[in-house]
Amino acid sequence: MPELVVAHYTENLNWLRNVPAGLQKTIYSKGPDHSLEHTVIPLPNVGREAHTYLHHIVNRYDSLAEWTIFCQGKPFDHAYNFKKTLRDIVADPLTLEEKQFHWLGHLIDTDDDQGHRLFQPWSKNEDGRGLDLRGFHYALFDTGGPLTYTFVLGAQFVIHRNLLRQKPVSFYKRALDVSVSFPDAAHCFERSWDRVFDVVGLNPEWLAGRLTVQLKPMKHQQVG
Repeated sequence: MPELVVAHYTENLNWLRNVPAGLQKTIYSKGPDHSLEHTVIPLPNVGREAHTYLHHIVNRYDSLAEWTIFCQGKPFDHAYNFKKTLRDIVADPLTLEEKQFHWLGHLIDTDDDQGHRLFQPWSKNEDGRGLDLRGFHYALFDTGGPLTYTFVLGAQFVIHRNLLRQKPVSFYKRALDVSVSFPDAAHCFERSWDRVFDVVGLNPEWLAGRLTVQLKPMKHQQVG
């Protein structure tokens, strides 16, 4: 049975009432109020969703579901068709077999290794600081990273346990520490989850050199 892991803070979780029945739900909450209709596992409010995902991997390393879907408390902002994706995964998980890691979202984008392209001008980054992806890569892998990171916005993905277990739990414990100790680590992980699992998350041939790809259908306005 696939497992849905939700990184919750204060988001409304009513959408979980309508997820497919053949889906195990695990909700970790870092919010101040845990009096929700759903059973949640409280976590300290550190490290954003990256800490939540890595906490799950470390603590469930020996009992991971065959497929785990990692998502935010409000997944639809970055994956408009998220509910359909869940239905498809439950109905036919074999469609995922060819590739054991899949980004979930509707906007592909690219940042450089100092966050100049996306993070620095981001509206929620009020002081306009950069994002030290170069230092993050060293902290996590002991090596330098690429000059650019192409990823799907939202830090949401589905992964097979066999791929997860290709790295020892000690690596994920190190990553868990990095998620708390490294500045803006969650934003670095958002750009790097495919690299964490040593996979190519996006086909360069399909991207054909594009830095940004919008996968969500656009509504066309009528010109009167």
